[in-house]
Amino acid sequence: MTLKIYNVLTRDKEEFVPLQEGKVNMYVCGPTVYDYPHVGHAKTYVAFDVVVRYLRYLGYDVLYVQNITDVGHLLDGGEDRVLRKARQTSSLPMQIVEKYTRIYFDNMDALNVLRPDISPRASGHVPEQIEMIKILLQKENAYEANGSVYFDVSSYDEYGKLSGRVVDEQEEGARVAVLEEKRHPADFALWKRAEPEHILRWPSPWGEGFPGWHIECSAMSRKYLGETFDIHGGGIDNIFPHNECEIAQSEAAHDAPFARYWMLTGSLTLDSVKMSKSLGNTLTVDEALERWRPEAIRAFVLSSHYRSPIDFSDDAVNAAEKGWQRLWSVVQLVRMQLLSASAGEADDDVLALLEDTRVRFEEKMNDDFNAPAALGVLQELTREVNTLINEGGPQSTGTLQAIDALYRRLGGDVLGIIPDREEKTANAEREDGLIRLLVNLRSQARANRDWAKADQIRKQLGDLGVELEDRADETVWKIVN
Repeated sequence: MTLKIYNVLTRDKEEFVPLQEGKVNMYVCGPTVYDYPHVGHAKTYVAFDVVVRYLRYLGYDVLYVQNITDVGHLLDGGEDRVLRKARQTSSLPMQIVEKYTRIYFDNMDALNVLRPDISPRASGHVPEQIEMIKILLQKENAYEANGSVYFDVSSYDEYGKLSGRVVDEQEEGARVAVLEEKRHPADFALWKRAEPEHILRWPSPWGEGFPGWHIECSAMSRKYLGETFDIHGGGIDNIFPHNECEIAQSEAAHDAPFARYWMLTGSLTLDSVKMSKSLGNTLTVDEALERWRPEAIRAFVLSSHYRSPIDFSDDAVNAAEKGWQRLWSVVQLVRMQLLSASAGEADDDVLALLEDTRVRFEEKMNDDFNAPAALGVLQELTREVNTLINEGGPQSTGTLQAIDALYRRLGGDVLGIIPDREEKTANAEREDGLIRLLVNLRSQARANRDWAKADQIRKQLGDLGVELEDRADETVWKIVN
């Protein structure tokens, strides 16, 4: 089965055929760095992380570009988000940008999100944006008004083809206050005149000002990926106006298709309510990481298809964590058995099971990156492996290595939820030490034939989700829930 992607542009699931055989150029709209990343960001960037991982798993050479917006993203009232945060905290704008850019990457690192190949900043590509605006003015797709430059939506017949919005149906002032200098309410800013108090400003042929929000993605994607590239990703909330404006200005300027496949992630709510700072119901990634393991947060994101909306709640993440823990416990058991396994080739029946798992996993992922179904395939494998080890006795190194290798490949390299090794936190090391202490006390009780004490310790550990296995020369344990 070949990879198929649901293309928002055509509203159809299409076979993926890149422009260049074996190579994929991909652009994803990145964060506006003026505050802490929240769990909505986690949903989008974990989802596209899995997309990039799977494309590379299939053998594609992926060039992944994700921008950093540090200028031009205005609030509905017209104030720059970075400038407002700087004013509120008595900081310089670039102090705000540096602080939250670092926090964003630290958060994504913690969630095992691979870094993009290129992370261009809008403020570092103002010359490219100015050059693109010049082209649009020359082709009469844009006009200057009082030091600002606007894109003329009436000059591009296909405006609205991504979102389905019809220009004539858009109400005046529906989103932001309409300026009298605009010819049509839907016209959008390519360059904004800087008022005297506006700190972020650059010289331009139209006077000092700053670029609009939409032009940055068009200019930077062209610089690094070309006029036409394979995949454009982002969140569904930005389909209009941001993505729609990207298409219009890019295709008008270059007379070439912009992105060939559009992938947009579904929205995230928090306890069934859309996240809003004014309502006080936001949850930052830092706050989530204080409560759950990063693998649990990733597993939660992957429990829903990337195009679907999802509700972030304690119960939902706890359920995802339990499911991940069952999977991880079996992986740990396999790796623990490898330490004392006898040499030998892999069992043919096990190899057949692993091959069937790989094929079914790829079938699910080839169907528009269906990570929830692919995760389900791994969970089925986990039940089989658990039965194999607990009922089949010791396994050969070949068998255990083959099982571990598949978990590392599918669960680690693709889904990003199976670590190469357990990273022990101080709390985890303390818990391990306490469990070892109780296991040793039970071993002493058994040596003293104090069976009642030994049974009591086993039961108490079992109640805590710790399962013991008595072997000929030692007692081993694993966490089962």
